[in-house]
Amino acid sequence: MSDDRREKLEQLRADGVDPFPHAFPGVVASAAVRAEHGDLADGEETDAAYRVAGRLAARRGHGGAAFLDVVDRSGRIQVQARRDVLGEESFERLVSLDLGDLIGVDGTAFKSRRGELTLRATGWELLAKSLRPPPDKHHGLADTETRYRRRELDLIANDDARELFILRSRTIAAIRRWLEARDFLEVETPILQPLYGGALARPFTTHHNALDRELYLRIAPELYLKRLIVGGLERVFEIGKDFRNEGLSPKHNPEFTMLEWYEAYADYRDIAAELEQLVPHVADAVGYSGEIDFTAPWPRIALRDAVLERTGVDVLANRDAAALVAAAAERGIELDGEETWAQLVDELVSKHVEPRLVNPTFIVDYPVELSPFAKAHRTEPGLVERFECFAGGMEFANAFTELNDPDEQRRRFEEQRRHEAAGDDEAQPYDEDFVRALEQGMPPTGGIGVGIDRLVMLLAGRSAIREVVLFPALRS
Repeated sequence: MSDDRREKLEQLRADGVDPFPHAFPGVVASAAVRAEHGDLADGEETDAAYRVAGRLAARRGHGGAAFLDVVDRSGRIQVQARRDVLGEESFERLVSLDLGDLIGVDGTAFKSRRGELTLRATGWELLAKSLRPPPDKHHGLADTETRYRRRELDLIANDDARELFILRSRTIAAIRRWLEARDFLEVETPILQPLYGGALARPFTTHHNALDRELYLRIAPELYLKRLIVGGLERVFEIGKDFRNEGLSPKHNPEFTMLEWYEAYADYRDIAAELEQLVPHVADAVGYSGEIDFTAPWPRIALRDAVLERTGVDVLANRDAAALVAAAAERGIELDGEETWAQLVDELVSKHVEPRLVNPTFIVDYPVELSPFAKAHRTEPGLVERFECFAGGMEFANAFTELNDPDEQRRRFEEQRRHEAAGDDEAQPYDEDFVRALEQGMPPTGGIGVGIDRLVMLLAGRSAIREVVLFPALRS
């Protein structure tokens, strides 16, 4: 903390100036001011008065006039301070402020002779004294670790960081509007759950003192959302946090944001068609201009064919772990013989198929062993109606024709128990409450989970999930 800044703070208080006032109403965004006066000629004056506020980012000039740059969420605006307009005391106090201080300014708009839209200050107020200097204005904040650990500094120093998280917010807003326009209801389901489920992952465990029981942070909202379909809500969605106790990587953060929606009377083909509409809509809404082509229709490739093309291994012709390991070894691919067959197939997809899929691509029709909640394929024995959607070398969506036969669901849960006994610590636990809900009758249903963080990575052209999460998990 700067001693000089602290001294200035105490002097302000001694002079009767409140360095941390309660409010400054009536502020407009600097971008709105610029939008109103884009056609001003150089040197042209106006009587249009505005109130802006933001962080003092630069100061130049001397004598009876100074120019200051004030930055708010929408951008930067130049302020002209004149001694003859503000008066001696107010002018001197303004030009003695430190960079990083937050100020509010009243002024009238004009275009400088150099062609920059400017507010001529008629009054101003200190809104918060900054006791620490801002990051270097010329070099920004380049250290990656500091950017993630001190995101507030990243947002102060780097315009592209602010734009990125504005894009993230607009992405979520566009998704909501799209779903609500199609009569989906936004709902909320428990994050603390007595039994985790809806995905193959390890959970975080916590203890509830009043109930004296173990609870889990949800790994997915899926099973609760499908219970709402049973209850007759027919079209539901949730955007919220999920938690999976897994490693960190460029694509994985233990706390992440998911969109899930479920639609009665639909199947995975309907959901695929909707995803093809939603993503280009969102890309247009946020002004996407990157290299990925989101134009529909997207290719659909069977999982068996995708793995066979990339590796020469036919996973369905080698339906047990030992046979699959041997078939892969014949082609120079080493697999872990301690893993289950389902885990081995997943590894082949993630290592050999996923990284090569740049434009959106559906990998469809998965083996039943990988998909405990998907309905059996109507024409292909041993497969289920499931797709995962990949783009930019990563999976960002996963969808099923949902299994709604309670007896088959019970059998799948029993199969998951066998996987757990074989060493799969990500197996789905048996959820009797969910089976009982299915026994009430669930209509034919299609459902999907879309990773919001990964979708934002695609739209923002970022390669690491930590870039698009405001406060990512980091090692100490």
